[in-house]
Amino acid sequence: MTEPQDAIFRALSDPTRRRLFERLCRNGDTTVVGLLGEAGVSQPVVSKHLKILKTAGLVRDRQQGRYTYYSVERDALRTLIDWTSEMSGFWNDRFDDLDNLLKRMDQ
Repeated sequence: MTEPQDAIFRALSDPTRRRLFERLCRNGDTTVVGLLGEAGVSQPVVSKHLKILKTAGLVRDRQQGRYTYYSVERDALRTLIDWTSEMSGFWNDRFDDLDNLLKRMDQ
């Protein structure tokens, strides 16, 4: 069974997709053409990456006339934030246990 964060991690594992996502976060809604300037890849490649980001739930698109605008899904990273908080708590507990063990060993 696939965890919800798996698709997000997979989507953001590619540096080009991460840059596209970051640009959408910083600059807001834009078209594929608007993303091409700094993408360093062709229009079909940008479109392919956007499709992957959309499938992962990180971006959404909307038609406006002849153009498709892409924007960041507002709560897209909530799953990762929850996961990292859970893992942070897990590791903090383990480090506390290790610290306690080391203190007992020093006595």
